[in-house]
Amino acid sequence: MSTLFEKIIAREIPAKIEHEDDQCIVIHDIDPQAPTHFLVIPKQLIPRLAEAPAENQAVLGHLLLTAAAVAKKLNLEGGFRIVINNGKDAGESVPHLHVHVLGGRPMAWPPG
Repeated sequence: MSTLFEKIIAREIPAKIEHEDDQCIVIHDIDPQAPTHFLVIPKQLIPRLAEAPAENQAVLGHLLLTAAAVAKKLNLEGGFRIVINNGKDAGESVPHLHVHVLGGRPMAWPPG
C-alpha cells in the first residue's frame, strides 16, 4: 500500500508543488500552521527519522539543504522553523519521513 506522499510523488493525488528534483519533492501543506508551511519529502520511502539507516545520510542532508533553499525562495529571511515528527506521540500522521518548514510569522517557544 502506498503512502499519501508516494501517491503525490506518482501524481495520483494533486498537490501544490513548489520544487522537485531527483531526491525530493516540496509541496505546500494542505492545512498550514503558518502563513508559509511546506513539506520537504524524500522520494525514497523512509518511514520515519528513527528508522533511517546510515546509508540515508546524503538524502537526509539534501532534505535540509532543500528546505533552506526553498525558504529563501519564498522570502522567509526573517526566519523559519523546521519540524520532523517521529512517531504517534510526536504527531506523525503519515509514515513517510517529511520535513515541515513553517515561517512568515514569529514562532513561540516551547513549540508544543
